[in-house]
Amino acid sequence: MWREALEGLDDDHRIMLEGGSLSQLFLRYPLTICHPVFVGIVYGILASLTLIVPFAYAGWLDSTAWEEVAYDWGTISLIFCAMTASLGGFSLLISGMFKRPPVRLENRRRYLFPVPFIGLLLLTWAMIGDAPDFVNSLGWFLAILPGPLYIHLSYAPRWRMLDRIDRGLDPFDGMKRTIVPEVSPESDELDDDDLDEVVAEA
Repeated sequence: MWREALEGLDDDHRIMLEGGSLSQLFLRYPLTICHPVFVGIVYGILASLTLIVPFAYAGWLDSTAWEEVAYDWGTISLIFCAMTASLGGFSLLISGMFKRPPVRLENRRRYLFPVPFIGLLLLTWAMIGDAPDFVNSLGWFLAILPGPLYIHLSYAPRWRMLDRIDRGLDPFDGMKRTIVPEVSPESDELDDDDLDEVVAEA
């Protein structure tokens, strides 16, 4: 069992493989159920639910029958789920080919969190307002982006390594490095100070 195997690892590798709160939420279930493809489907469903209000409001403005609105929303939802599931499978394939470690995204949440909401606002604008053509495409892109990005960078590599542990294999086999170094704020400040000294001396 991979949970028992993690207890024998050092703190850095154990934290890397346990992941943050979101990964731990999925990993409470058996690895077969929390496969990256299924996690992609879950994200596709969540993203689709956020589109119910814009679709309903656009249908109300255009006096469209509710059955037609529901059909259009359902079609988009299926496309969303198929797309995010495919991207989840593709991410697992890529992580197996390149054997890179998972990236922890806790310190980057403040950048990723507003992205789907911006996408939703752009989609709403495109549906009910006179928006340029590119706004609709940009809205779809931003609405979908965070989930597949999380799966690709963090979840799929983590799941692959845990699956190898569960099958009695070495999770670090073929990896050139196992920990992605985190850049601390202190090191950023040091780099800025060094740069200022160079500029001052120039």
